[in-house]
Amino acid sequence: MSRRPVRRRTGGRRPRRRKGAVPVELWAFGAVALVAVSVITAVVSWLAAHPWVVLLVVLVAAGIGGWWLYRRQEAARWERVRAQSLRYAVEHLDGLHYTQFEYAVRDLMRRDGCQDAQQVGGRGDNGADVKATDPFGRRWVIQCKHRKAGTSGSAVGTPDLQVLNGTGRQIHGGDVLVMLTNGRFSAPALDFAASQRLHLVDRKLLARWAAGSTPLWELLRAVPPPRRPTSLS
Repeated sequence: MSRRPVRRRTGGRRPRRRKGAVPVELWAFGAVALVAVSVITAVVSWLAAHPWVVLLVVLVAAGIGGWWLYRRQEAARWERVRAQSLRYAVEHLDGLHYTQFEYAVRDLMRRDGCQDAQQVGGRGDNGADVKATDPFGRRWVIQCKHRKAGTSGSAVGTPDLQVLNGTGRQIHGGDVLVMLTNGRFSAPALDFAASQRLHLVDRKLLARWAAGSTPLWELLRAVPPPRRPTSLS
């Protein structure tokens, strides 16, 4: 019987690298590093021969930094001025989207000195739309109920107050729990709020607060005492 010739495998195998050979990638990296070192050395040498350039760069950088700091301080100062003079007519609040209404309440709390006031309303807010700490250390938790029709809209009822009462202290750690609306409250809601130490801000009180300059805690009755002594307490 005749034997079939053995077929030799063609292709597929890479030539073996000789031992001790330097990879091409390493050569490329070394070349780039050498160029970088050369450039840096040349720049340093040039700057050493022209020290005024370094001084000029430092002065320009200091000028830019000073200008940026000045602009930032000016922006903060004007923000304080704007906050201190912030006023809202209740009719203007009627026309806002309910989220904008919450931001307006946040801005009013900041105007009164609550620097950390923030809008937190939204899905999963657990009964809080605005939270703030007043200058006396009291934590405020405010639930906002916006009514496009004002007092002609539906009254804020007991169920809404029950949500605030159940989460304001236990979840949010509030000292002052406020239900605020540009509308009105139902009679059962008034009774429930009084029994649970909840504070209500209706349209009339909101109009007085938003259009004036008196802090909300001076307009409400039976607000808890300050957490920390101050010159005003």
